[in-house]
Amino acid sequence: MTIYLDAPDWENQPTAAIGNFSCKNSKSGAHILRKSVDEIRKIGMARIIGPMDGDTWHSYRLITETDGSLPFLMEPDSKPHEAHAFRKAGFREISGYFSARVPLANTAQNTPPISNNLTIETWDGENPEALFGQVYDLSTKAFSGNAFYKPIDLDTFLAMYMPIVPMLKKELIFFARRPDRSLAGFLFGIPNYAEGPAPCSAILKTYASLAKGAGRQLAHAFHCSARQLGYETAIHALIHNDNLSALRSAAEGAEIFRRYSLMGLVSDG
Repeated sequence: MTIYLDAPDWENQPTAAIGNFSCKNSKSGAHILRKSVDEIRKIGMARIIGPMDGDTWHSYRLITETDGSLPFLMEPDSKPHEAHAFRKAGFREISGYFSARVPLANTAQNTPPISNNLTIETWDGENPEALFGQVYDLSTKAFSGNAFYKPIDLDTFLAMYMPIVPMLKKELIFFARRPDRSLAGFLFGIPNYAEGPAPCSAILKTYASLAKGAGRQLAHAFHCSARQLGYETAIHALIHNDNLSALRSAAEGAEIFRRYSLMGLVSDG
């Protein structure tokens, strides 16, 4: 377990985070969490969130509901008793998320209106550092207003994502561009290699946009390409309960198979 004293602000207040958390049972987990809360309180910080490995760019969230299906690639992992440990220690859910799956035979048929202001194109497979440089630039703009957002520098971002380059499939990575070729959005998809070297599902991992309608166009391009590549299922990964993408996922007929929580506690002791 690690305590981070420079976690993202919660409700505009300085916040600590508890990350890299695991425990053998809920009793021992709650005990170490309470001790951590006491230590954080001693240095004058009252707000604590977890689990979070420092910020939302790294691993965070607990699994709180599941249908028992196997984890997918890059999914947060936790055991049921770890969520119980946080609750026993006085934490409550402060942000909720879900993952859902949908047959590509269904979703690829839902064509969005054509936009004359956006062009959707796939990554050419060249220069992955430049690819993630573009993703970084747009992510820092698109996500800056999100709760628990904390900026990171480009070098840190590249160090996180460059190791997965060998697993990328260019046909599952898309850009939305305006007529002047400026970037309006991106979608990062990846085969679910947790199923093995020939997976049957593809993960819609992350997308971000700065233009109305770009997200829907990007998602449609991803679904169509994944189906053409022979994948059977799309996984809509780690969606915030209140995001517009949650409504779009439901409209596509996706069924939720996992829920996650970020927990928080305000210590008044």
